Amino acid sequence: MGDYTSTFYEKDAKVAEELLARLRELNENELIRLADFLRKMIITVVSHNGGHLASNLGVVELTIALHRAFQSPRDKIIWDVGHQTYAHKLLTGRAKEFATLRQYQGLSGFPKRSESPHDVYETGHSSTSISAALGMALARDLRSENHHIAAVIGDGALTGGLAFEAMNHAGQSATRLIVILNDNDMSISANVGSIAKHLNELRVQPSYFWAKNEVKSLLQKLPYEGERIIDLIQRIKISAKHLVLPGLIFEELGFTYLGPVDGHDFAALEFILQQAKKATTPVLLHVLTRKGMGYTPAELSPTRFHGISPFDSATGRTISATKSSFTQVFAETMLDLAAEDPRIVAVTAAMPEGTGLASFAERYPQRFFDVGIAEEHAVTLAAGLATGGARPIVAIYSSFLQRAFDQLVVDVALQNLPVVFAVDRAGIVGEDGASHHGIFDLSYLRLIPGLRVLAPKDYHELRGMLRLSFMEDIPTAIRYPRSEGVEGLPANLNRQNLLDLTQSEIMRPGEASWILAVGPLAILATEVSDNLRQEGYTLGVVNLRSINPLDEVTLGHVLKNGRKIITLEENTLTGGVGSSIMELCQKNNVICHIKTLGLPSAFLHQGERTELLAASKLDLHSVTEAVLTFLRSGSE
Repeated sequence: MGDYTSTFYEKDAKVAEELLARLRELNENELIRLADFLRKMIITVVSHNGGHLASNLGVVELTIALHRAFQSPRDKIIWDVGHQTYAHKLLTGRAKEFATLRQYQGLSGFPKRSESPHDVYETGHSSTSISAALGMALARDLRSENHHIAAVIGDGALTGGLAFEAMNHAGQSATRLIVILNDNDMSISANVGSIAKHLNELRVQPSYFWAKNEVKSLLQKLPYEGERIIDLIQRIKISAKHLVLPGLIFEELGFTYLGPVDGHDFAALEFILQQAKKATTPVLLHVLTRKGMGYTPAELSPTRFHGISPFDSATGRTISATKSSFTQVFAETMLDLAAEDPRIVAVTAAMPEGTGLASFAERYPQRFFDVGIAEEHAVTLAAGLATGGARPIVAIYSSFLQRAFDQLVVDVALQNLPVVFAVDRAGIVGEDGASHHGIFDLSYLRLIPGLRVLAPKDYHELRGMLRLSFMEDIPTAIRYPRSEGVEGLPANLNRQNLLDLTQSEIMRPGEASWILAVGPLAILATEVSDNLRQEGYTLGVVNLRSINPLDEVTLGHVLKNGRKIITLEENTLTGGVGSSIMELCQKNNVICHIKTLGLPSAFLHQGERTELLAASKLDLHSVTEAVLTFLRSGSE
């Protein structure tokens, strides 16, 4: 064991290969010590960097067992979501870099193909692993190869319809595939729905074979004869099977069900993995794990330690003080609005804490609907609620809303239903990286006819936009960042003041040069304007507020022939607000000199929000320099 961990910090493909080979030679005591060693490393790094802790601690033994049973990377291990891959990274040659986890230019918190050949598929959003694994299995069969394909999926991810679409296809194809159900009774928050209920029942049900023997014994004692007893036997046997057969739902989908098995018992895990490897058709291996295993604070509070900021590992207390945020203001405002209007209901896709709806769920449980990890269903459910007279709000992260684009178009906008979307985590998110940045929503939301898209610059505007959205019968999306903001100037919340929040706001007067900004970047734009006054430039600033439709009246006074216009948005420039301003100029036959500032058309990596803004040249210094260069130049 000592020699094994002494080479742990070498980063080299051959060293990783040797580590995995030697991993298979360790005895059970050494494996237990290794699991403890991995947990300590994970806790140490996450306590400094933040990250996904509870889910990673829960799969340490399972990860070790998988790498002993399978010959990665020849055999393919696909991790769903990726919230549980830290031990996998440590076992596959990345211990030396592990301290850079989730940091700028460091290791990703999710599987990353560019990091290691052992990361065979990149994940970040839920319920994709079985589809990807089936595709790999079918490709293997077409090439007449013989390696194993294993997908590790959590019980929470099974609430996503994509997982069942894949299982339905896999059962029909009958190809060799292993699905490992990591059942810790949670996704991010407590699981919801009938699938979660079914898995809870499996944890306590006796084996089907025991039940079958008991039923047979009972039937032999019954005083019926002939056709009546034959009929009774069939009916009771079928009923018993459907009541007590572990994994019946998976068997009906074409999978051989194995388990449940203790996910922290090395001997049990290795035995059942070897059994699964012998199968020639799809197998589902049901593994029971404990989220936060080995670290008491995480075991007691797995939701808080799912994704956590830096904390004191000795006590479990977070280090940074809680600050106000757009999410917190959203949560407080929804409580106020719901108290005033009993028609208001809230919908989330397994994210009550992250979106700020946990307090709403506690106060109004009958008006709160957590649909599990099923974004498409969340949107269409809200559409149905709206047709029934409710006033639904769907609180969802920007990057997760991408999954429900078709439902946005057809089920909500096309029918002009009054559904409100609270689009959280818009723009750069931070350490979760490319899969979680909300940098495309302005591009894909503004093209939907009839969908009003609003972007508040401060807390006051967010409160007012929410209130207005429930007063008007049109679909509305309000996008705001993860970060803290500023309070803004309060105003009387009469209807006219609320309607003003759909009009552009001139924050600094201008004449020949203007900067048109979206959301909190409007505040940065005023700072740029103030800096440039010292250079002798008068730069007008417009807080756009409404992205779709644009306020053509106010913008008509700003967009004049020959003027220099800068657009500023925390969204990809492709199809974003800059594009919409150019389209408006073309529509009105206005020729302006336009400079668009925003995010590149690229997938951004992880890092602190301030680091990524600076790297994208959207910090105060970079924007000031870009604007100054543009103003000094001729036409562009």
